[in-house]
Amino acid sequence: MNQKYKIILSGGGTGGHIYPAIAIANELKSRFPDARFLFVGAKDRMEMEKVPQAGYDIKGLWISGIQRKLSLKNLVFPFKLISSLWNARRIIKSFKPDVAIGTGGFASGPLLYVAASNKIPSLIQEQNSYPGITNKLLSKKTQKICVAYDGLERFFPSEKIIKTGNPVRQDLLDVDSKTVEAKEFFNLKHGKYTLLVLGGSLGAKRVNELIENKLDFLDMQNVQIIWQCGKLYYQQYKIYNNTKHVQVYEFLNNMDFAYAAADIVISRAGASSVSELCIVGKPVIFIPSPNVAEDHQTKNAMAIVDNDAAMLIKESDLDVDFENKFSQLVASPEKQKELGDNIKKLALVNATNQIVDEVVKLLNKE
Repeated sequence: MNQKYKIILSGGGTGGHIYPAIAIANELKSRFPDARFLFVGAKDRMEMEKVPQAGYDIKGLWISGIQRKLSLKNLVFPFKLISSLWNARRIIKSFKPDVAIGTGGFASGPLLYVAASNKIPSLIQEQNSYPGITNKLLSKKTQKICVAYDGLERFFPSEKIIKTGNPVRQDLLDVDSKTVEAKEFFNLKHGKYTLLVLGGSLGAKRVNELIENKLDFLDMQNVQIIWQCGKLYYQQYKIYNNTKHVQVYEFLNNMDFAYAAADIVISRAGASSVSELCIVGKPVIFIPSPNVAEDHQTKNAMAIVDNDAAMLIKESDLDVDFENKFSQLVASPEKQKELGDNIKKLALVNATNQIVDEVVKLLNKE
């Protein structure tokens, strides 16, 4: 097949929205090498950097979310929305896409709304167990909704829902074969446990504070640390690169090696992170962010914890519970194996292919 389709994608604000969009685009590109792709993101957000790095063009809209607390920024929101809808119309009229794909985030709202209003076949991909307001509103207008969790009929028209899972990077599908290479890549000591700490692409303040406060404790546990502290916190925490058992990174570009090297993972519970952790099958301690809409990170994590496939510690319980729970996990290879095996059973490994199959059906007007 050699179709010259035009495909427009929108998703951003965080890596959890950007990387699924890039994974979908990559699979479409492998099926349709002559297709043209255009991403639409929010100006000043990380997609404006990450999408071009992945080899795709992107245009930015002047848009942001509504602040949940009373804020002067909310006064500007109506102007941003009008500007974004107007610019989205201009982009759609100029690019003339055959299909529109949204993976969540501020910019996908105006773009998918305009596309669907112009009768362009549209699909949204909802990563979370509790959808954001953007996708809830868009679900009325788009043809298909690809989801990763059961029970989303409460929010979306049931006839449009297809359970696919979340797209993940293909290089994560076989991390077990890379363990030796990964430990050499990070120059890790053999015979020590390796802890991988993930707070999301921007970073997680409370997780970083926890690791800083527990460095001596972790050293006593014979643990070495790969610590991805995030863009917002790197300047503050990079001094710990001078500590013998610690490596601090703003961002990890070799996630397959990071997962392969890890014996235990501490992570936020954003939907993309949860999906990746299911695929790599390592024992995980989730520390969900309490600062997200409808506490959806806790709901994401509980879907795993309820299957005896991970541990969860609330931010508010870290001071009381962390040392006890972590040391129990390190001391029990049986518990580590149980969690790793159980979380792997929850993986939906063909998500990207299944989502792209649905996109192809829209392109073929099925």
